[in-house]
Amino acid sequence: MDSTNAGLDVSSSHLNGELPTRTAAAVAAGNLAAKLSKATGRAGGIIGGRVTLALDPHALARLCKDRTVALVTGTNGKTTTTMMLAKAMSVIAPVATNHSGANMPDGLVAALSTDQTAPVGVLEIDENYLPKISDAVQPAVIVLLNLSRDQMDRVGEVRHTERNLRTAIARLRNTTVIANCDDVLVTSAAIDADSTIWVSAGGNWRGDSTSCPRCGMRVHGGATDWYCDCGFARPTPTWSVVDGKMTSPTGESFELALRLPGSANEADATLALAASSHLGVPLRPALERIRTITGVGGRYTTLTRNERVVRLLLAKNPAGWAETLPLLAKSPDHPVIIAINGREADGRDKSWLWDVPFERLQGRTVIATGERSADLAVRLTYADVKHTHVPDPYQAIDSVAPGAVELVANYTAFRDLKSGLSNGS
Repeated sequence: MDSTNAGLDVSSSHLNGELPTRTAAAVAAGNLAAKLSKATGRAGGIIGGRVTLALDPHALARLCKDRTVALVTGTNGKTTTTMMLAKAMSVIAPVATNHSGANMPDGLVAALSTDQTAPVGVLEIDENYLPKISDAVQPAVIVLLNLSRDQMDRVGEVRHTERNLRTAIARLRNTTVIANCDDVLVTSAAIDADSTIWVSAGGNWRGDSTSCPRCGMRVHGGATDWYCDCGFARPTPTWSVVDGKMTSPTGESFELALRLPGSANEADATLALAASSHLGVPLRPALERIRTITGVGGRYTTLTRNERVVRLLLAKNPAGWAETLPLLAKSPDHPVIIAINGREADGRDKSWLWDVPFERLQGRTVIATGERSADLAVRLTYADVKHTHVPDPYQAIDSVAPGAVELVANYTAFRDLKSGLSNGS
């Protein structure tokens, strides 16, 4: 079913009572561990959450008790949408959030432990942890962005993920799912929810939705009119975004005018606004808060090295590349450096490189770099993309002429380059 605005007044929410003694002690120990870790130059958050959960396995549920909690999940866009939704919710209440990207249970506990008094929690969740976490938290809202192949050696087949999400969402009560109905797998996961708000958020990747997740037959149509002969079909959305213009259920249209580039960010903003509106936040103030966001964890940041002005972009899988390729500067004078690693956090299976339409880079100056640059170089060769193979990313940057450079990296390559370039490496 489709839900209208619930009008939840989180501004009057408050945390009732104190944490149980065991939980309070576990949180205190976790916060101390985080403080000590930070003193040694580490990030600190994850270890704090791990210590807390080791001492009290029920800490997450207890830290969420009496809060209005929104969970954000999907293959791509979780960190961005979480930041957007947290900004929007801050119009009416303080928010505890983990929009730095630590999206497994220890990261969630760390975020909630740091701010125990905020009546709202906006939490990014790894999609494979959603069933366990949603059972514990019983969220007011789940924002379901998209589903596609990602890290198959760690995560497995995306249709298995969809089935797990579908089962978890169907058993929740008093939870509204904000779902992208242009994504076939998302629709299948969300359609049995007690309450659903459908958003036409688009997407440039349909490679994982050619067959129906319900019956296995072919899915017909495009993003906005798909259907299967078994009767499974795209629901009618109440929110939509087209070419940067968002339309709400009342028929109001707004130019999003984001400071973040691309249609993927416009989709994330629309889903965040649908969620915040459902939770009682006025639309215009929420949009104004979202418009203040200029970067997300270093994405789209421009850094300088030896007269090279490097713009950092993140792309981790075929769906992410489908959104990133249109963002590259059109000028052939701007070299494109692609950095690919294959560590555990990236997924060691790099077969997804063959699903990225690198053919679009023909005629550009392209450099393959990173720990798995040889795999990338083979793929570029088959795409008829002339390229240079320079395994060291910093040498790759130095190998191009001074001026603007586009650098697209997967997860750990992006993280390392952002840190290294920021520190003058």
